[in-house]
Amino acid sequence: MDPITIVLALAGVGAGFVANNVMTKTKLGSAEEAAEKELKKAKKEAEKALDEAREEATKVSEKARQEEATRRKEIKEIEQRLLDREVSLDKKLDDIDRRAEKLRTSETEAEQLKDEIRSIRVKQQEKLEKIAKLTKEDAAGKLMQMTERDIRQDLLGLISKLENEARETAEEKGAVIIVEAMERMASEVTAERTVTAVKLEDEEMKGRIIGKEGRNIQALQRATGVDIMVDDTPGMIILSSFDPVRREVARQALEMLLKDGRVHPGRIEEVVEKAQAVVQKEVVRAGEDAAREVGIIGIPKEVLQLLGELKFRTSYGQNVLKHSTEMAHMAGIIAEELGANVKTVKYATLVHDIGKALTHKVEGKHHHIGADTLRKYGVPEDICHAVEAHHDDVDATTTEAHIVRVVDAMSAARPGARNISAENFAERMKDLENVALGFNGIEKAYAISAGREVRIFVKPTDIDDLGAIKLARDVATKIESTMQYPGTIKVNVIRETRAIEFAK
Repeated sequence: MDPITIVLALAGVGAGFVANNVMTKTKLGSAEEAAEKELKKAKKEAEKALDEAREEATKVSEKARQEEATRRKEIKEIEQRLLDREVSLDKKLDDIDRRAEKLRTSETEAEQLKDEIRSIRVKQQEKLEKIAKLTKEDAAGKLMQMTERDIRQDLLGLISKLENEARETAEEKGAVIIVEAMERMASEVTAERTVTAVKLEDEEMKGRIIGKEGRNIQALQRATGVDIMVDDTPGMIILSSFDPVRREVARQALEMLLKDGRVHPGRIEEVVEKAQAVVQKEVVRAGEDAAREVGIIGIPKEVLQLLGELKFRTSYGQNVLKHSTEMAHMAGIIAEELGANVKTVKYATLVHDIGKALTHKVEGKHHHIGADTLRKYGVPEDICHAVEAHHDDVDATTTEAHIVRVVDAMSAARPGARNISAENFAERMKDLENVALGFNGIEKAYAISAGREVRIFVKPTDIDDLGAIKLARDVATKIESTMQYPGTIKVNVIRETRAIEFAK
């Protein structure tokens, strides 16, 4: 390559470089101008925003200053009101103190005046006593005597008039009250009997009840103390006993045996024990039901037990529990008419014959036994007195006791309510059993066959065979010497020895 070409090439490169450099500087200048413009614009906008912010801050600050000034003004007003109130209260307290001081001064002056008046009265009384030559008590006594003399005749006349009016109207008013009570109370009048009938489903069961050579029926009679008659009435078994509790136990036991079908001496004893437990539950339920029916609460459990036993007791053929509940209803009606204590009257009439549940255990009359028993269990004395006084040997001192006595007569005197002959029969049977039970070594004694036989079960460990023979003779001798009875009485002493062992 020649030199000229090289020179030209280098010249061209240099020119291009210079041109390029010029162009670059031109572009840089344009960019700087644009940036300068944008920067100025941004500064203006920033200054504008800053001015606006300053104005807003100035407004907020001014508003806050105004609100603070308002609150300070309100606080000052409140402080001023409190100061004014405090000043007012101080004035009132000062007034109260002044008044209290005046009152204390007045009280002191009043007490001084009272003392002076008392002193004057004492001096005047002493002068009067000297002049009259009488003390205050003597003068009062003489004044009372003079007044009594003046009005005695008037009082006697008034009392006599009131007594005559009471006598004339008492019987009529009493009759009206009693009739009203009887009209509002209605109950059955059927007397209790001494027999119970149990129906047989078929005649085959009669043979089972009798057992081989009569051992089943004898075991049942021995366990219950009840006469059992199977041949007198077709399709029926008759249970006869003066004691309704025994009859009920025998009925329950017999119905269990007829339902079960298994009848033998061992089973009979087991069933009789179950029947006795059932009757015991009925006793408790009967007492609770009677108290609930009458509306009396709070009766002790022991008293309820004895009250339930009256369901199976009779008085001259009349059921004692029904008699007591009937009395309680009538007594409540009469007590309301007379203004007496209804609760006391109802309580007393409900339990008035409770001693009859214990007469076979405790010596004495049933109303005394009942009252003592109620006292024992914490029953109030007014109720105990009414119970004790419902017969004539104890004077009735309260209205409630008189009401109990009246309704007892009302309930017992209704036609058909009682059967005297049945009660006499029951008493004779009890006396017959008590004669036998008076000897040692006796386990149980039952009067059966309408009193023609007394069946005695002895303890085999206490009495041997010869002793049983002697006991029968002694009992018969005592019956002959102490009781009156028609015909003859068979004394049957039974001694049974059992040997029991268990295979394990």
